[in-house]
Amino acid sequence: MTSLPMAPPSASPAVEEDAQDARHFIVDGMDCASCARTVEQVVAGLDGVETVRVSFGNSTLVLRGDVANDTVAAAVRRAGYVAHVPGAVRGPQAPFWRRNRRTMSTTASVALLLVAVALSLLGANDAVADGAFLASMAAGGWPIALAATAALRRRVLDMNVLMTMAAAGAVAIGDFAEAAWVLVLFAIGTTLETFALDRSRRAVEGLMDLAPPEARVVTDDGDELVPVDDVAIGASVLVRPGERLPLDGTVVDGRSSVDESALTGESVPVDKEPGDKVFAGTLNAQGALTVHVTTSAAGSTLARIAELVADAQGSQAPAERFVDRFARYYTPLVFLAAVLLAIVPTAAGGDFDTWLYRSLALLIVACPCALVISVPVSVVSAIGGAARRGVLIKGGQALEDLGRVSVVALDKTGTLTKGRPEVASIVPVNGLTEEAVLRLMASIERSSEHPLAAAILRAAEIRSIRPLATSDFEAVPGRGAHAHVEGRALWAGGPRMAADHAAALPASFDEAEQRGETAVMLGEGDTVLAVFGLADELRPEAPAAIVRLRSAGVARIVMLTGDSERVARAVAQRTGIGEWRAGLLPEDKLEAIRSLGTGQAIAMVGDGVNDAPALAGATVGVAMGAAGSDIALESADVALMGDELERLPEAIEHSRRAVRIMRQNVVVSLATKAVFVVLAPLGFVSLIAAVAVDMGVSLLVTLNGVRLLQTRRQDPVVAAEPAASGCSDGCCSDGPDA
Repeated sequence: MTSLPMAPPSASPAVEEDAQDARHFIVDGMDCASCARTVEQVVAGLDGVETVRVSFGNSTLVLRGDVANDTVAAAVRRAGYVAHVPGAVRGPQAPFWRRNRRTMSTTASVALLLVAVALSLLGANDAVADGAFLASMAAGGWPIALAATAALRRRVLDMNVLMTMAAAGAVAIGDFAEAAWVLVLFAIGTTLETFALDRSRRAVEGLMDLAPPEARVVTDDGDELVPVDDVAIGASVLVRPGERLPLDGTVVDGRSSVDESALTGESVPVDKEPGDKVFAGTLNAQGALTVHVTTSAAGSTLARIAELVADAQGSQAPAERFVDRFARYYTPLVFLAAVLLAIVPTAAGGDFDTWLYRSLALLIVACPCALVISVPVSVVSAIGGAARRGVLIKGGQALEDLGRVSVVALDKTGTLTKGRPEVASIVPVNGLTEEAVLRLMASIERSSEHPLAAAILRAAEIRSIRPLATSDFEAVPGRGAHAHVEGRALWAGGPRMAADHAAALPASFDEAEQRGETAVMLGEGDTVLAVFGLADELRPEAPAAIVRLRSAGVARIVMLTGDSERVARAVAQRTGIGEWRAGLLPEDKLEAIRSLGTGQAIAMVGDGVNDAPALAGATVGVAMGAAGSDIALESADVALMGDELERLPEAIEHSRRAVRIMRQNVVVSLATKAVFVVLAPLGFVSLIAAVAVDMGVSLLVTLNGVRLLQTRRQDPVVAAEPAASGCSDGCCSDGPDA
């Protein structure tokens, strides 16, 4: 399963392929990392190939270069495997016994072995029985021998080489039955492993099947069914009740409820109306929708998630890198021990057949099949299982990091709250009316993209107040904004902005914060004209999610916010968080992450946009509500596709379980190897027992890893009633000081 010490490095550098130039293939039959290395080296040797990367985890081959697909497929076939382009008709549509060349050869070998055993039991002539055993070996062993030959040509010592040598040695000493059993059991084991691995690898392939192949495009002559790949961006498509959306877009007509559970994991349908985003693959539950297409089929959120998950499944976890390093030394050493076991005792006068037999048993034990497959199958299954629940974990490193998180830092706005603040109170100062100050405030904020500005504008719209013309607008990050309104130099912001203008905070500012509202002021020079209290509704599931995080083993939970100390305290008390840091600018949040994460794994949870520096600075960056957000999908280590905070503790629990299963698999594999490395030289292990145990443990760790496809969702935790506070139902939002 590993390269010999003198093996040359792979001819293909691990580079990032240009998505437009790279070609992708699916490689069937690989059941070890060494198999992938052999395929990679074989393809790298083809004329015209610039770069090639083969991933055992997700069974893919990605190459760049001027080489025909048929040439690539032929090279992979010479290495003992099958390559085809994605989307081609695949074997699993056929019965299991003829899905590909390896399964057909395995089926034939089993049938011939049963015939050989029957002949032996019936007392047939030895030549007839041995001929049947040899036929069984030929049927089941030729793909193994083919792969072994390709590996040896590139000086790679993998399990195909070891099993072929063991079978050949058994034939050399005349033990045809054991030789046949070795190859047939090995073929059966690798075939079953491949089936189990394929189940994990294809866990999210069904996502792409959710999007219909055709879209009902609205034209001047009526509706027309068009393949989704041919639908132009900007076209309008009609989605009837009960149909799945074919492409990402924006609703332009109609109202309905859309089931987005396949994408986000959220079980409750989401109401959609004109202006709302919708995603390919989601189910239109009721009401017809006309959707303005905003992305191509290949660029849809669904397609990008499937691609990101496939890439993540092909990544290496730290535990896998450890196993590879171990196997790189273990396999050659045990192989050398097997050779010495056959030579030294024989040279000392021992029986050659006896010591060769024992060395062959040790040779089989040298194959670290279970060990090298133990971690990849767990990573692939864990990432696939998480994706089914609306959690995108971007690689084995992120999976392990999330599994050891002990500190969780949570942004407030959009994470603990719904991220949609509303104006809760308006207190004019110096005798102005509410309508007058709201008109001035809306005039300033009409040019701002801040969530609080949107709340001000909504309040003005509800009261039918039209903003005035402005000039010289300037947003001041972390403070607020300036603008000239009808010749008046006005400012809007929090305490920092007021301090910049030497304006005293009115009593109404403190009163708003005591109510748990985010206080924003309208000012002119050193005079405050009004105080606006804004409230952001707390997520109802937030307290229960905090309780669940603690039960998942998170030792420390901290809230980070740009809001004031009073607002932060109110939200913390309502959610049950005991530690918070308030008044933070974006760079302050990054410094907070660095100080919190000293010597510990820390997860930062935010919206993936405003909190980008803090997300990048944490051990694990977790983005909330990532569906439809390119920045969140690309920047975060873990993306919660839906907007449900309860997905966070689920993801941490799932990752901890994955790490436990990886450790279990590695321990079982190493313990088994240790026992049989000792027993084989002592003559207590037959060839059949050696290969049966080796394949049995491989299947055991594979099935143990595949369990991670099923995520565990516990019943909702009923959180204890948080301590009373002065915060109203509409807590709270990062203000202009954020």
